[in-house]
Amino acid sequence: MCGIAGWIDWETDLARQRPVLEAMGKTLAPRGPDDEGFWFSSRAAFAHRRLVVVDPAGGAQPMIRRRGDNQYVLVYNGELYNTPDLRSQLEARGHAFKGHSDTEVLLVSYIEWGERCVERLNGIFAFAVWDEAEQTLFMARDRLGVKPLFYFSRGNRLVFGSELKTLLAHPEIRPEIDAGGLAEALIMCPARTPGHGVFRGVDEVKPGYCLRYDHNGIHWRRYWKLVSKPHEDSLDITVEKTRALFQDAVKRQLVADVPVCALLSGGIDSSAITSCADEVFKLAGQGPIHTYSIDYLDNERYFKPSIFQPNSDSRWAQLVSDHIGTVHHNIIVDTPELVDSLAMAVRARDLPGMADVDSSLLLFCREIKKKATVALSGECADEIFGGYPWFHKREAQNTGTFPWVRMVNERTRMLAPEIAEIIRPAEYLDRRYRETLEDVPRLPGDTPLEARVRELLYLTVNWFMATLLDRKDRMSMAVGLEARVPFCDHRLMEYVWNIPWEMKNVDGMEKGIFRRAMAGIVPGEVLGRRKSPYPKTHNPAYTRAVRSRLERILKDSSSPLLRLINVPKVREMLASDGAAITKPFFGQLMTGPQLFAYLLQVDAWLREYNVTIC
Repeated sequence: MCGIAGWIDWETDLARQRPVLEAMGKTLAPRGPDDEGFWFSSRAAFAHRRLVVVDPAGGAQPMIRRRGDNQYVLVYNGELYNTPDLRSQLEARGHAFKGHSDTEVLLVSYIEWGERCVERLNGIFAFAVWDEAEQTLFMARDRLGVKPLFYFSRGNRLVFGSELKTLLAHPEIRPEIDAGGLAEALIMCPARTPGHGVFRGVDEVKPGYCLRYDHNGIHWRRYWKLVSKPHEDSLDITVEKTRALFQDAVKRQLVADVPVCALLSGGIDSSAITSCADEVFKLAGQGPIHTYSIDYLDNERYFKPSIFQPNSDSRWAQLVSDHIGTVHHNIIVDTPELVDSLAMAVRARDLPGMADVDSSLLLFCREIKKKATVALSGECADEIFGGYPWFHKREAQNTGTFPWVRMVNERTRMLAPEIAEIIRPAEYLDRRYRETLEDVPRLPGDTPLEARVRELLYLTVNWFMATLLDRKDRMSMAVGLEARVPFCDHRLMEYVWNIPWEMKNVDGMEKGIFRRAMAGIVPGEVLGRRKSPYPKTHNPAYTRAVRSRLERILKDSSSPLLRLINVPKVREMLASDGAAITKPFFGQLMTGPQLFAYLLQVDAWLREYNVTIC
């Protein structure tokens, strides 16, 4: 894993712009703490920061390769899981390799197959290749958007980078937001419209897209999309294929020249990954895998079950660890550090986000990084198998909007009236919802229920899953930890997408097909456990702390937050400890305390990034 940045310009001599590229590269140091590299020509310049995972000696970037008189230069962030397969194909075509890195295989793949190489890749990636002879830039992002890639194009130049802060280090890109950016930060947040960069003029390469940039401008191509088709397999064959695809995804994602661990909550998803990974470890004679879970000081004392979080994780994680025989580490987070790291999480994400749900993950990853460099994580199972409550409750299925976005009227009243008038939250939200529905791959013959579930699955993959992947990438890479997500293997995603809803929920349980596939692999008790999300703190000390800090901000006349919010309304919410937020206002975890913390993050973002509203 790494951080990438670049600048293409048809007028400026970029060979003289090293200070700018150094500044952009510096923003990526946490993503790539092990090495840095630069490459310059008159029209193109690249910066790279490296986190060494595979081939320490042979994987340095920017990587340069010649074919005849032509020169190709690559900067790449990610990991290819089918490197051996690609390497064999390329060697059969006469190519030779200097090392064993996936970086070299990716560059040679581009040289051999051109832009169509992306269709052969199995992995998580964001990369850019400069063709010096053709004076052409090619950029691509992985199918599901695990790795980020932003760009800014104006006039005769294009600037790109792994993070928003990287672009903002360029002197011509300013931290300005317009009405659309306000809507993204204040209403859609912590989600973000696919392709939207929030800051004015900044865009994002969407998942499954690639682009070519030359003297004629930007040329887009969508190289991957989910395709709906009839599911022909029986139940037994479906179980077998699901198991095989999942096991293969886990096995492929264990390849590394550095320590690899697994995140273990004790739910079925993380337990399945841990069980399969441990089996690979033992067959290879590597000994037991290390596992990590997170909890909060005094959380058992204050925990209150809810429809979204029926029970806490701690005993379940230990149960699975004992069953498998992992070396388990339970990381405990205390309230003061959780609050203090809210601003740190903003700097990692470059935007306000999921409040303590973000900051706790950042602290968690920081502890893991002390002993490991790669971690396998269980995100995205609920998105592809339909595990969330909104897939199973009739009222949630029929909301007519994103089912994880709630309390929109309450959030709107929290905004300053003039800001609400500019944003028009309900209209903006509805427009984004309708745009996504227009892109759903329909299947003729679907029953009304199947058709609606297909819509919900597509919405969830493109929005909710994207939010969790963005969160996992930013919080992990902010401390130089590479997080891999086996459920995002596109082969598994493509297969499970078309499993009928009734079969997905076989045995009357959410994700029933996956539970059957994991029988004999995951402990029986866990196979029957109800879904429980990433844990949050229930300690009232946290509510008191974020409320106190927000109260201080409301008294600070210099706070940029004040012009965006309805101060009397927010004071009213503070006085009630957020009691008006009776349900999570986003997802499953973000209730009153998280709303206060989110406002703290908005204030920190406006101040630290010197955001201008235009």
